[in-house]
Amino acid sequence: MKFFSWLDKAVLKIEEFILSASIIVIALMVCANVISRQFFGPSILFHAEVAKFAVVVSTFMGISYAARKGRHISMSALYDLVPKKIRKGMAILIPLVTSVVLFTLAYISFDYVSGEYGRGTTTTNLGIPTYLMYMFIPIGFIMGGIQYVRNFLVNIMNKEVYIGTDALDYNDIKPEDRNIEDEMQI
Repeated sequence: MKFFSWLDKAVLKIEEFILSASIIVIALMVCANVISRQFFGPSILFHAEVAKFAVVVSTFMGISYAARKGRHISMSALYDLVPKKIRKGMAILIPLVTSVVLFTLAYISFDYVSGEYGRGTTTTNLGIPTYLMYMFIPIGFIMGGIQYVRNFLVNIMNKEVYIGTDALDYNDIKPEDRNIEDEMQI
């Protein structure tokens, strides 16, 4: 069990690094391109390719992180109105179905990435093989699927309702015990 706890923390740190780095790259590429156009005339040729790569990485690697922290987009109008027992059932069923969908999408996207690899397509300006960018799509779906399986298991094994492995359902936290950062959805 100690190994899995260590592995979980290591994966979390890697996810945080990848997400932070990709967001910084996006910001740098956009700002550098604006400065380049404003002061030197032409755009940076490769800015769109690098920014697109970073957007793909942050989007698909962010699936797992959002699921872990309970920060994924959810339609909670019905969920918030139902009694705790029904919410508990929904908190078990939703991650299970979501994980199946994500694993299915991982399979489909792996087929797509394999096709990109087979065709040998490259980016226009940098000449980087496109499969290197798109390989993060099935990886993100697999990591997200694993995280939703973990969310499913956390809700099976605990009496409380969890919206993520690291996040107790906000309906079950007393207002006086809430942390302001937990309520800020940025």
